[in-house]
Amino acid sequence: MVGMSGPYLIRGSVSLPEAELMWRFSRSSGPGGQHVNTSDSQVELRFDLARTEALPPVWKERALQRLAGRLVDGVVTVRSSEHRSQWRNREAAAVRLAALLAEASAPPPKPRRPTRIPRGINERRLREKKQRADTKRGRSGRDWQ
Repeated sequence: MVGMSGPYLIRGSVSLPEAELMWRFSRSSGPGGQHVNTSDSQVELRFDLARTEALPPVWKERALQRLAGRLVDGVVTVRSSEHRSQWRNREAAAVRLAALLAEASAPPPKPRRPTRIPRGINERRLREKKQRADTKRGRSGRDWQ
């Protein structure tokens, strides 16, 4: 593919290898008038995640686990048909695939360390609550004669 604006970086220096990207084109619905009936502007981009050597093993394992619901025989598929031009749909599909792989291969977030509420905050809350109750109790008309 001459002139594509790749390589599409996943993260760091790891990018999508052009040789492992499988493109398929078909007619797209949507805007385009009569031209849409003759041009194959919808793009389907397939990437064999299970067999790729482009990703580090740890990233690949994470991505396979997180994208398990989207994979068909280890292949992830991305479709793009929002643009009228096949070229722009190719760009959109490749960027979307790179973003999907970046998110799926990202390290898990650090676990949350539970914190305790300081005793002073709890005591102040209870003291203010008691003051509010006393204020409201003082409003009752029981003592009025």
